[in-house]
Amino acid sequence: MLSKSPAPTNLLDRLTKAGLAWGEGTYARLAAPIGAAAFALYILLTAATAWFMPDANWDMLPYLAIAEEGTYRDVQALHDYAYGTVRDGLSASDYKALTDDGGGFRSHMAGNAADFHSLLGMYRIKFLYAEILSTMSSAMSPVAAMRLLQVFSVLLFGAIALLWLRSEGALALAPVLGAVLIMADFGDAARALTPDLLCSALFLGGLFAYRRGREVATAVLLFLAFMARPDNIVFLAIFAVLLLVFRQKAWGALAGFAASLVAYFAISHWAQHPGWWPHLWFSSIEQHYNMAGFDPPFSAVAYLRAFAVSLIRAVSLNNWVGVSVLALAGWYASSRAGFKLDRRAGILFAALVLGVLAKFTVFPIHDTRIYFPNLIPPFLLLAGPFMALWASIKGHRAAVLHVIPVDKP
Repeated sequence: MLSKSPAPTNLLDRLTKAGLAWGEGTYARLAAPIGAAAFALYILLTAATAWFMPDANWDMLPYLAIAEEGTYRDVQALHDYAYGTVRDGLSASDYKALTDDGGGFRSHMAGNAADFHSLLGMYRIKFLYAEILSTMSSAMSPVAAMRLLQVFSVLLFGAIALLWLRSEGALALAPVLGAVLIMADFGDAARALTPDLLCSALFLGGLFAYRRGREVATAVLLFLAFMARPDNIVFLAIFAVLLLVFRQKAWGALAGFAASLVAYFAISHWAQHPGWWPHLWFSSIEQHYNMAGFDPPFSAVAYLRAFAVSLIRAVSLNNWVGVSVLALAGWYASSRAGFKLDRRAGILFAALVLGVLAKFTVFPIHDTRIYFPNLIPPFLLLAGPFMALWASIKGHRAAVLHVIPVDKP
C-alpha cells in the first residue's frame, strides 16, 4: 500500500529538500541559458586543449609535406623540410616518438626520403587542408598553423551545434549533446593535427543548411567538407540516392554531390592516389614502405580478414559503434512515443546511419575519427522530437496517487 512520505523533521533534511526544490525550479526556468553556457564552456575548454595539448601524430609529417610541395621540388629537400619543421615545433620526446620506433615503420621513413615521398598520394587528396596549411604557414610556423586550424574547427563545430539546437528550441539539451561529444571522442579529434575535425565542422554546417532549406550554403559546405576528406563521397552518394528515391527536393545536396563526384576523379588523378585496394592494404592489412607502383592483387580472404579485425577493434577499442547504436535507440524511443522525424529529417538520418555502415564496408578501419562527421548530426536531428516529448510529459503529468491507510476498528 502506498502512503504519503512523512515530512522531514531534521533541519538538514528540510534544508536539503528545499535546496533540491529550488535547484529544480531554477533549472526548469533557465534550462536553455544554462545548457548553452555549459556547452559553450565545454567547447572553449576543448579548444584550449587543442592549442596547449596537441596530439603529436605521425600524419603531421605527410600533411606538412604536401602543403609545401610546390616550394620543395626535390624529394630529399621536402623530406628534410617536413621532419625539420616537426622537430622545431614539438618537444624532443614527442619528436622522438614520431621518428624512432626501434627500426620499424617510423624509423624507416625518417631515414628514407623516397619511400616517404611515395606515401604522399594518400594524403595529397585532402586538397583543402593542404591549401589552408600552405596559406597559413606563410604567416606563422607550420605546426602553429595546424594547432590554430584545430582551434578554429572546434569553435566552428561548437557554434554550428548551438545554432542547430537553438533553431529546434532545444538549448536545454546542450549538456546532453556535450556528453555525446565526449563519448564520441571529440576531444581526441580536436587534439589530433589532421583534417578530420575541419571536415566535421564543414559537414555539420552543410547539414544544418540543408535542414534550414539554404540550398546554396548546403552545396558549398558539403563540397568543402568533401575537399577536406574525400571519403565523404560515400555519404554524399547515399544521401543523393535517398533524396531521389523519396523525391525530396534538395538541389543543394544534389549539387554538392555532383560537384564532389567530378572533383573526386580529378583530384585522385592529380594526387596520384594509389587506388582503393592498395590504400586499404596499407591502412588495414600491412604497412607497405614504398607505395610507388604498389598494386597487390585483390584478395577476398585478405579483405574479410581486415574487415573482421577492424570490426573487433572498433567494438572493443573505439566508441563510434556505441554512439551509433545510441542514436538508433533514441530514434526508436522517440518514434515509439509518437514523436517522429519529419520527412526531410528522416531521409538525412537514414543517410547518416547508412553512410557509417557503407564507409566501414568500403574501407574497414576502426578509428572513430573516420566516422565522426556522421556521429553527431543524428542527435541534433532528434533534439526537436525529444523536446516535444519532454513538453508532452510535462503537460500530461499525472498527480501522484497517495493512498492513506484507514485505521480498522
